[in-house]
Amino acid sequence: MLSRGLIGMVAVASLAAWAASAPPSAAQVRAMPANVVPSAGVSAPGCSAEPWLADCLAPGSPLGPDVAGLSSGFGGVEGRTAGGYHWQLLPDGLMYPAYLAGQRESRIACQWVHEEDENWLWDATLGGHVGLLRFGTDDPLLPEGWQIDVEGAAFPRLDWATERELVATDYRFGVPLTARHGLWEYKLAYYHLSSHLGDEFMVRHATFARVNYVRDTLVLGAAMRPFPDLRLYTEAGWAFYTNGGAEPWEFQFGLDFSPAEPTGLRGSPFLALNGHLREEVDFGGSLSVQAGWQWRGETGHLLRTGLMYFNGHSVQYQFFRRHEEHIGFGAWYDF
Repeated sequence: MLSRGLIGMVAVASLAAWAASAPPSAAQVRAMPANVVPSAGVSAPGCSAEPWLADCLAPGSPLGPDVAGLSSGFGGVEGRTAGGYHWQLLPDGLMYPAYLAGQRESRIACQWVHEEDENWLWDATLGGHVGLLRFGTDDPLLPEGWQIDVEGAAFPRLDWATERELVATDYRFGVPLTARHGLWEYKLAYYHLSSHLGDEFMVRHATFARVNYVRDTLVLGAAMRPFPDLRLYTEAGWAFYTNGGAEPWEFQFGLDFSPAEPTGLRGSPFLALNGHLREEVDFGGSLSVQAGWQWRGETGHLLRTGLMYFNGHSVQYQFFRRHEEHIGFGAWYDF
């Protein structure tokens, strides 16, 4: 299944390269470096009529960006620097958003899935991922600069066949340092993850041996947007502390097709694929696919609903050696 996911990623990336040659959209203008500004059909003296040439828009030219002095203040004109970078406390938007099909990303979500030869399961995510401090632009959709975030969530699993018995809950907390410039996004992060068996499950299965699964992990990630609506990403994680069968290395890769502009009530389609390889299962892992409809707000908040498919080793880490295959539907909300 992972090989099929890779083939799909290559195909979509080829389409992305073709689409990147099209005239810039409004979202692409937003994603451009701050010193590249459309001239709205007006050319500066001595410049080409082509409005996208950056050499016609250098600082000091009639159409160049406004340059203000440095200041230690937060926000406002006092805090602005060349290109519109300024300090912001609790900013809207993220430099490095969560992977849409990632199974252990901090957000609010519900997935109702049917596991092969098993019952209907309810996998929930109760948490969020927000910015704390930014030095960059104030665009909430595709900001540039750097930013410190905080993220955390609980991931309970309930079994519908046993009156929604709590099977297990994983907990995650992390602090990412993120950046974006032009087409590229970067992440350097720390996260802690631990797994806990549900009380009701332990009562019903008294002989089940729980594991004290723990990992404290450093993460390095990079993503590229060939055009604003398509994001290709890869990530490596190394755990400096592990317990309960966890091993240090893990890798993620995938793609998110998700229109970056506000959608209004009409909404728009989305597609997401995520591959996750883990050392503790001999670098096997999982493939997750989601597709459906999304609504994006003016500040970048994203609501999605649709179908999902998962195949691989369980991401409920009490059962991390167990193979699961399930299909279902869900709803996902990212701040």
